Amino acid sequence: MTAAAPLASVLFVCVHNAGRSQMAAGFLAHLAGDRVEVRSAGSAPGDEVNPAAVAAMAEAGVDISDRKPKILTTEAVRSSDYVITMGCGDACPFFPGKEYLDWKLEDPAGRGVEAVRPIRDAIKALVEDLIAEIDAKAGAGRHD
Repeated sequence: MTAAAPLASVLFVCVHNAGRSQMAAGFLAHLAGDRVEVRSAGSAPGDEVNPAAVAAMAEAGVDISDRKPKILTTEAVRSSDYVITMGCGDACPFFPGKEYLDWKLEDPAGRGVEAVRPIRDAIKALVEDLIAEIDAKAGAGRHD
């Protein structure tokens, strides 16, 4: 028995792919499971995922400690149904037919866990809304 194809593919993009996009990808993978294909990337990736983001996510029961920042590629955008930017400006390539969302979130870079928690919680709420949207489109027969 083969697994069903994911309902959608989502790419989270921020500059360093070390905080916001990693937390969003972690929540989406955790909450949606294999129903959604999850990617994240950065226009200028950092060397490691922000340790405060890793700690804040661990508090929420999501382990992103093994994640590594990745460079944003045209192919990653092309192969995603949703492209969600978080402060990457004009660095993100545009392809017609994609759902583009820009989430206005504070950058957790250089902040401690206490300051990252509200950003984490805002990301979780946005991810939950995104899952509801993806599920609604799938339920309506829209698999574009």
